[in-house]
Amino acid sequence: MREHSGLLTDLYELTMAAGYLQTRFEARATFELFVRHLPARRNYLVAAGLEQALEFLENVRFTPDEIDYLRQHRVFRNIREEFFNYLATFRFTGDVWAMPEGTLVFPGEPMLRVTAPIIEGQIMETYLLAMLSYQTMIASKAARVVTAAQGRQVVDFGARRAHGSQASLFAARAATIGGGAGTSNVLAGREFGMNTYGTQAHSWVMAHEEEAEAFRTFLDAFPKDSVLLLDTYDVRGAVKKIITMGRKPAGVRLDSGDLARESRWVRRELDRAGWKDVKVFASGDLDEFKIAALVGEGAAIDAFGVGTALATPGDAPHLNLIYKLVEVERGGKVREAAKLTRAKATYPGRKQVLRYSTSAGEFESDKIALDGEPGNGGERLLVEVMREGRRIGPAETVGGLRDRCLAGLARLPQRYRQINRAAVYPVRYSKQLDRLLEKVRRRVRRFAVK
Repeated sequence: MREHSGLLTDLYELTMAAGYLQTRFEARATFELFVRHLPARRNYLVAAGLEQALEFLENVRFTPDEIDYLRQHRVFRNIREEFFNYLATFRFTGDVWAMPEGTLVFPGEPMLRVTAPIIEGQIMETYLLAMLSYQTMIASKAARVVTAAQGRQVVDFGARRAHGSQASLFAARAATIGGGAGTSNVLAGREFGMNTYGTQAHSWVMAHEEEAEAFRTFLDAFPKDSVLLLDTYDVRGAVKKIITMGRKPAGVRLDSGDLARESRWVRRELDRAGWKDVKVFASGDLDEFKIAALVGEGAAIDAFGVGTALATPGDAPHLNLIYKLVEVERGGKVREAAKLTRAKATYPGRKQVLRYSTSAGEFESDKIALDGEPGNGGERLLVEVMREGRRIGPAETVGGLRDRCLAGLARLPQRYRQINRAAVYPVRYSKQLDRLLEKVRRRVRRFAVK
């Protein structure tokens, strides 16, 4: 399967594309990507996935065999050859504005805005939704886990729980954007320039005749980086064996049992041995709620490994991101577009998000406005990232994206950082947007009665 195949889209995107070409519907369109509602107990999202989206837009192509496949598809049997010739030279030539990855996002706010020939914008919908939805979901979960850890390291252990190898890479990347210290996924570390972490498995200990031998040989191989797993047989017995050997590891890991109680006991014994710099690492089906409870109980844990809850967050396994047409330009005439059904209404027109802060620098509120409206002191969150199908500026490092997320979280009032209760951050629409929406409603009603 090709990574940048134009077939990575839903069939109806291609049927609409063929329809536009067949009916000579030539237009430049603007689409916006946003979420209507947050998942339960979520107060914010963390934007992620933009780098992969831009890479796809720059490289998406239709190969001859892919075009032949479409020619043979029954739905295209009445489509002229012109459409298949168009696909043979297809390139994305549009402009993209987006919130930089690591930015905090709230409902209704466009994370990304695409302006392009309508066929191009239409075909890109599926990939953009899939990539930004998945990574934003993971980054947002990671930010909650990091918040619960209160300054202790969080490492992604989700590679073996993700839904496929590609998902494991993007989950590791997004978890680091959300504030994680790094990942156990070695390929993700290489691909995205992230820190990688590892300890040892229970199988290493069980493979040896004696637990002490397992510890000793591992220390022989990794004298400065060994993190020894304590709970294969008995935590306290394992700690006593390590101390008796007199060989200090870099850290020890607890993976089961009463983590709070056992970590305090382990810490006390390590300190008595003069090993105050030996780190205590914990893992074992952890999430933000379990970590918050451990911190609240005074657990002596320096770092947490989190797998399933990051790669496949059960409490919010998907985001309902949507990609909606907001403007159409044909023959030099601009017409704003909106969906008007009561349950799923959208606002028309190209938009900008303005973020306002207090004099102390704390985030106070956001306003969704028409692009070009005066900011009146608000920070403009959507920035130009692609012009005429080419990226503007180099890709940002994952570490830089992580710093942006952590800086944003530090400026978010405490009530919106809580992990147990939902608090609604104030987001309003500008008066100009409200007036434009009413104008579109009147226009639609006028045509409806003709």
